Amino acid sequence: MEKKYRILGEFIKDISAETKDIESYIYTKENISKYKLFIDINTKPLKNKMAEVSISIKFKDSNESNKNSYFEMVYAVIVKIDDDVNTKEILEPIFLKDVPTEVYPKIERIFIDLLSHSGYPNVKFESKVDFNELYKNRKN
Repeated sequence: MEKKYRILGEFIKDISAETKDIESYIYTKENISKYKLFIDINTKPLKNKMAEVSISIKFKDSNESNKNSYFEMVYAVIVKIDDDVNTKEILEPIFLKDVPTEVYPKIERIFIDLLSHSGYPNVKFESKVDFNELYKNRKN
């Protein structure tokens, strides 16, 4: 299928790494393999057939311990939609599947660097994020 959009720009809108004290650092270092990746995508229409696609990524302990660390980033992408695109059926997969798939490798590199510079080197995400699958699941 022909690409019906162009990415005009992308930037880190917000980024955060929170480890409040040494006990939290030690707890996180010992338990980071139990942390889970959470992703959320929001779209905000702009003027002139443009939109902002915000991809939020959180990496946090599934156990709500008060000794854990918390990592979050919101990555914004400015998208220009082709003039002939005008239905939700075409726009939705662009915003929720195509754009995130295109920019995710960069998001993951930035996020892995954030974790590494926060004192947690060698963190790897077990599986790649499949935005096609997430989109299908959302539709069902």
